[in-house]
Amino acid sequence: MGVGLYIHIPFCKSKCMYCDFCSYSGKEKMMIEYAHALKKEILLSGKGRRIETVFIGGGTPTYLCLDAWELISKSLKELNIDDRAEFTVECNPGTIDIDKLKLFKKTGVNRISIGLQAWQDSLLKSIGRIHTRQEFIDSFNMVRAEGFENINVDIMFGLPGQGLEDLKETIEELAKLNPEHISCYSLIVEGNTPFGKLYEKGELKLPDEDLEREMYEEAVKLLNEKGYSQYEISNFSKETFQCKHNIKYWKAEEYIACGLGAHGYVEGRRYRNQENIKKYIQAVKETGSSVVESHKNSLKDEIEEFMFMGLRMVEGVSEDEFYKRFGLSLWDLYEDVLNKFIKLNLLKWRDGRLSIKAEALGISNSIMCEFILDNSCEVL
Repeated sequence: MGVGLYIHIPFCKSKCMYCDFCSYSGKEKMMIEYAHALKKEILLSGKGRRIETVFIGGGTPTYLCLDAWELISKSLKELNIDDRAEFTVECNPGTIDIDKLKLFKKTGVNRISIGLQAWQDSLLKSIGRIHTRQEFIDSFNMVRAEGFENINVDIMFGLPGQGLEDLKETIEELAKLNPEHISCYSLIVEGNTPFGKLYEKGELKLPDEDLEREMYEEAVKLLNEKGYSQYEISNFSKETFQCKHNIKYWKAEEYIACGLGAHGYVEGRRYRNQENIKKYIQAVKETGSSVVESHKNSLKDEIEEFMFMGLRMVEGVSEDEFYKRFGLSLWDLYEDVLNKFIKLNLLKWRDGRLSIKAEALGISNSIMCEFILDNSCEVL
């Protein structure tokens, strides 16, 4: 089986108020040097592997200068990337241009993911986005005009000052543009962000839990009505347009990771790269790697990750796949938990597959927590 390839571009024009990702603004002078290091890491990490999916995320990948993109493009052309590979690049409105899109096409990119977050300009401004609604529309149309037939758009709910009608308007208007995929994420307030600091001071007014749950349920309902089937807690697509790269994550399949702060999973080992740009560049120059943490999963780790990630998907997890991977019976290991949640009508068992019921996906975290295994588990 082939692997996925994740590449991280950490540069942003400015940081959003909620962003906790490994990304930086004001470091444009390091773009070329970073791209040279990234090129070396890509070639060394990807050598000898068959790559089934590529995902370039950030940060804002399209904020990277064209010369730096040329370097990355050259390295990717030297890899064994499957002819049918899904190849995604993330972008933000205001950072996309025709030259970059043409280079993406030549490099093999066939999927573009655009960050919108909200339709209302007032909300966009309040969360620190660098674009307006019209700039998003212009960017979307530019991407479509360049021949990209697989476009995802990210939106968010639970934002400060956001009401249910705001979310409904976002989905209604976005659906008119007809993207193939829509990701709908709940705001998570992280402590080391501007929003996190405001929250600590009691100065961040968020929708209450009931409204946030109503927002999620309304989003699922409305997206379904617009022709977008839910296949994961936060992801919706038209038929055949599910994100293949992200499915690798949710099915606990292998993917290599390149770039600042990137996380990878290969041969049962999870690893993380350096998050300091200067140290990253220096480490790759000297050794070809910037890994700062590596952990070999135990059987317990592997099972828990398989369950946590797999249950995020509407199709759930397969009893046969569980046995094939671990040589254990899903029911022997989790009989009490399964019986409990099936009786509560929160889990569904059908045709050898276990899944969270659609109406319970909004409380999935509390369900998945019960799949943590006791260290004294006799089966292990």
